[in-house]
Amino acid sequence: MWNKDKSRADLQRFTGKTSLIAAGAELSGDLQFQGAVQVDGRVSGNLLATDGMARISVEGLVEGDVRAPRIVIDGEVIGDVHASEHLELGARARVRGNLYYGLMEMAMGAQIEGSLCHLKDQSRPLELPERLDDAQ
Repeated sequence: MWNKDKSRADLQRFTGKTSLIAAGAELSGDLQFQGAVQVDGRVSGNLLATDGMARISVEGLVEGDVRAPRIVIDGEVIGDVHASEHLELGARARVRGNLYYGLMEMAMGAQIEGSLCHLKDQSRPLELPERLDDAQ
């Protein structure tokens, strides 16, 4: 959230393994993938990844569940979202469904109609300093 280009850098990690649903394109059915997928168009079905990330851009729409270790939403999802590692909701994100996440970042303006469910079996990434002086 602090670095605007962070999402694009994450997609670049999957060079050669990135799928794109272009603006104006519509996919009906489930999409199973490894690597990354960016949705600029419309998906009527589920997005499923065991490894990688899914990004729904500002104009993107997914009508179905989204499951991936890393998920970035700037557009609209009508369905449940399962991000086992990291979920990022941009300022224009709109989700109608439950969110399941390991870690979550949410910008002011994101809209959620559903429950937030933290996945508790994830290790905690926060490390406290050894001394209080180090924290300042």
